[in-house]
Amino acid sequence: MADGSQDHPSTLAAQALGRVDPDTRAIIPPIHPSATYERASDGSYPGGRTYTRDHNPTYDQAEALLARLEGGDAALLFSSGMAAATTIFDTLDAGDHVIAPQQMYWTIRRWLEELVARGRIELDLVPNGDHVALKRALRRGRTRIVWVETPANPTCAITDIAATAELAHAAGARVVADSTLSTPVLCRPIEHGADLVMHSATKQLNGHADVLAGALVTARRDDLWDRIVHDRAYRGAVLGPFEAWLLLRGMRTLFLRVPHSAASAQLIAERLVAHPAVVEVFYPGLASHPDHAVAARQMSGGFGMLLSFRVAGGAAEARRVAGALRLFKNATSLGGVESLVEHRAPVEGPGTPVPDDLLRLSIGIEAVADLLADLDQALGRKSTN
Repeated sequence: MADGSQDHPSTLAAQALGRVDPDTRAIIPPIHPSATYERASDGSYPGGRTYTRDHNPTYDQAEALLARLEGGDAALLFSSGMAAATTIFDTLDAGDHVIAPQQMYWTIRRWLEELVARGRIELDLVPNGDHVALKRALRRGRTRIVWVETPANPTCAITDIAATAELAHAAGARVVADSTLSTPVLCRPIEHGADLVMHSATKQLNGHADVLAGALVTARRDDLWDRIVHDRAYRGAVLGPFEAWLLLRGMRTLFLRVPHSAASAQLIAERLVAHPAVVEVFYPGLASHPDHAVAARQMSGGFGMLLSFRVAGGAAEARRVAGALRLFKNATSLGGVESLVEHRAPVEGPGTPVPDDLLRLSIGIEAVADLLADLDQALGRKSTN
């Protein structure tokens, strides 16, 4: 079709929806740094925009592309993944009930626990994917948000989005899926019943570790979405125009980077399972993963670029291995073109459920043979090929 509605998502991403600047016919979108917009003599805004905190045209193309890729009705960009997440929770009224998984991005979990301490919300943390525990925790008419993170960071626990949505919706709650580790290349949570999708766009959506950004996508424009739009503008949790432009540029190669990293992560996970210096590997692409069947059903094209493993010898040995790697950079974050390693438990601090001997790997786009060789030399024991 002429409007591109039947184009493959990889084509939509590569061409950034195929838009051409109407003034210059440039195929690369312009950046609009203006903070304000001129009124007409009658006080109206003929350009439809008032102030950059509410409407910057540099956001439009990236938001439209992300909404299309996720199969949602609309999207919003934020100044960070945390800004996107906290905006959702700030729409809640005092005393509203939230359910979140026990294994999730540590900073969001810590933020939720701080909201509880301030008397803002009520919170239940349930085991990832445990639908019996979820059903028991749901409070009909009081639970507002059921938060899902799948795969979970850093243990790669999987949650069945469709089953979660069925239970949550029956109790009048909305499901928010943190799909940072999947991206719409591997999983589209809205197709499985999620009401909102959250991304730390700093990670694989951008893919180059040079933008701090977040995003929300909604299945439908409803009262909650209207409140999120309102709150983003009033709180000012928006991207700068240059960062929005960089994010769109990164998204154009999404369908090249994500499958490549996922395929490498699969090979590395399979190698580490047989390695004598490794106690346990966490990766949903492994047949031995307890949630592999669920992951295979709701993900396609791979199982993501993040995997974790426990090192024989405890925390001290894990720290040594992280420091001995040459290609894997010892750094926080994930989803860039370069591979990273992090000894995760010390980063999260006291109270973390992460084992103290766990190393988290973010797999980039390097040659997988080089990454495997780097792991072998750092682990210091002969690998099983």
